Amino acid sequence: MPARRFLAFALAAILWPGVAGPATSAQAQAAVRKRVALVITNATVVTVDGARRILAPGAVAIDGTDIVGVDTPAAIAAAFQPRQTIDGTGQIVMPGLINTHGHAPMVLFRGLGSDLNLMDWLQQYIFPAEAKLVTPAFVRTGTQLAALEMIRSGTTTFTDMYYFEEEVARAASEAGLRGVLAETIVKFPVPGAKTPEEGLARNERFIKAWKGNALITPAVAPHALYTLEPATLKACRALADKYGVPLIIHLAETRAEVDTALTLGNATPTQYLEKVGLWGPRTLAAHGVWVSAEDMTLLKAAGVAVSHNPESNMKLASGTAPIVDYQAAGITVGLGTDGAASNNDLDMFEAMKFAAFLQKLARNDPRVLPAPTVLDMATRDGAAALGLGAKVGSLEVGKRADVIMVDVRGPRQTPMYDPVAHLVYSAHGDDVTTTIVDGKVLMRDRKVLTLDETAVLAAARAAADTVRAAVQK
Repeated sequence: MPARRFLAFALAAILWPGVAGPATSAQAQAAVRKRVALVITNATVVTVDGARRILAPGAVAIDGTDIVGVDTPAAIAAAFQPRQTIDGTGQIVMPGLINTHGHAPMVLFRGLGSDLNLMDWLQQYIFPAEAKLVTPAFVRTGTQLAALEMIRSGTTTFTDMYYFEEEVARAASEAGLRGVLAETIVKFPVPGAKTPEEGLARNERFIKAWKGNALITPAVAPHALYTLEPATLKACRALADKYGVPLIIHLAETRAEVDTALTLGNATPTQYLEKVGLWGPRTLAAHGVWVSAEDMTLLKAAGVAVSHNPESNMKLASGTAPIVDYQAAGITVGLGTDGAASNNDLDMFEAMKFAAFLQKLARNDPRVLPAPTVLDMATRDGAAALGLGAKVGSLEVGKRADVIMVDVRGPRQTPMYDPVAHLVYSAHGDDVTTTIVDGKVLMRDRKVLTLDETAVLAAARAAADTVRAAVQK
C-alpha cells in the first residue's frame, strides 16, 4: 500500500472508526461499553419503581454494590460489557424481599406450642424455653438456619429483635444478608441481661459496634408496653435518639394488650406509648392490630411506620390489622413474617398472599389491597419503613443491587398473564433461583454460596434435640 494511502486510511480509522471495516468498528463499540460485574438479561423485569415499570424482556446491569442499568436487553448490551452474564429466560427479576419484623433465632422453636393464643404460647412455651436454652451458640445456629431459609426464599433484608444480637449480626453478615437488628429489652431476666438496664447497655454496645456497617443497621428494641416500665421505655427512646438509629417495638398485637394499656394508663396502647414519650422518628411498630382512627392520627403525626404480620396474627388469632385504613391515613406499612415459631416459616411470598387474602376477606371486597400494593409492601414500602428507601426496595440505577430471580416456567406458574399478580398469588419461596445482596451473589441456580447448607442443617437438628429434651422435662 502506498505511503500516502496508508496514512489516509490510518487517519480515517482514528477519526471515523466506522469506515475502517467491521473488526475495527466492533473494537470501537466494545471500547465505549462500560465494563461491569454482572448483567442479568432476557428476563421479565419487575422494577417496583415509582412508575411500576415492567420490562418484558428486560435486563439489569450490576457493578460493585450498585445497580447501574435497568433497560431492554438490547440497550443494556449496547451500554455494558459484563464479566458475567445470567440468562433470565423464563424468570422474573425483581427487588429482594424485605421482612420488616421477626426473631430469626426462633426458627429453632418452629412448631413449639401450636394452637394457642399469644400470651399462653409465650408464657407456657417460649419464655421458659428461652430461659433454659438461649445462648450465644444457640442464637448463632438459629440465625444461620434462618439465613439459609431467607436466602433460598428471596428475602434480602430482614428485621430482628432478639437476644445476643451480636451473634445475629455476625451470622447475617457472613451469610451476606442485609439486616436491621436490635437487642430485645424486657423488665424480667432474659438471656444476656438480668435487668432492663443490662439490656440497654448491651443494646448500646451493639449499636457502637455495628453503626456504619454496610449491611447491618443497629436499632433499639423495647419489647412491648406490657413487658417494660415507663422509665425503660423512655430510656429506649433516648438511646435511639442519641445514636440516630431505628426503634422497633410490638404494638397493639392483641386485645389483652389493649386491656393492659387501659389498666395502666386509661388509654389505648398507642396512646399509652404516646404519653410515655416513646413515639418519634425512625420508629417501626410491629403488628398494630388493635388501633383506632385517633391512634392512626398519632402514629402518622409521629412518623411511625407499621409492620403487618398476617400469618402470625391469624395463627395466634390475634386479630386482623386495618391495613387499608393505615394506608389511607398515609402511614407506611411494610410486611413481615414474625418469627418462624409463630408463623411457621420465613417465606415472604406466602406473607404477600395471606396479606392480600386476609384484607379482602375482612372487608368483603376483592378489590382492596390489590397485588401491586402488596408487592410494594414487601419491597419499596418495607424499605421506607426501615429507613432504607434510598438504598433498596426497587430496581433503579443508583440503588444497591439487592435482586432476586423467580422461575415462572413450572406448571404452577403456567400460563402467566400478569407478572405482579403471579408474584403475589402464585409464587412460592422455593421458586427463587438466584439471590443477590449488595451486588454479591448469595445463591445461584438454587445453590447457596455463602453458607454450608449441610452443616447448617446438621447444627440445627442437633439444637432441636436439645430443645426437645428441655421442653419434655
